[in-house]
Formats: sequence, C-alpha cells, structure tokens
Amino acid sequence: MRVLVVDDSIVFRQLLTLGISSGSEIEVVATAKDPFDTRDKILQSEPDVMTCDVEMPKMN
Repeated sequence: MRVLVVDDSIVFRQLLTLGISSGSEIEVVATAKDPFDTRDKILQSEPDVMTCDVEMPKMN
C-alpha cells in the first residue's frame, strides 16, 4: 500500500512516516505540508491512501 502523509507539522509528518513505514507492506511514497503541496504530491506519487490533518494552512 502506497501512503501520502499530509500534515503542517514536520514533527508529526516524521512521526507518522516512521510509524507507518514500520509495516512491511506499507510504503510512505511522499509527505506534504499544505493542500497545494498535497495536490502536486498526489499527481506525482499516485498514493493508494493518504493521512490528512483536519486543520491545514491555506485551506481547511
């Protein structure tokens, strides 16, 4: 499973990436810091699922 991690906090992005990557069948293919970055990363990395922070800068 290919995962995109989205959060405005770099610390939380790193923690989620570390936790998710510990599974052998799960791969974090990209991380994003805001909705506009997310849009670009979805197009580039084609994830199966994504985690998403509820409150984001520039757009909620």
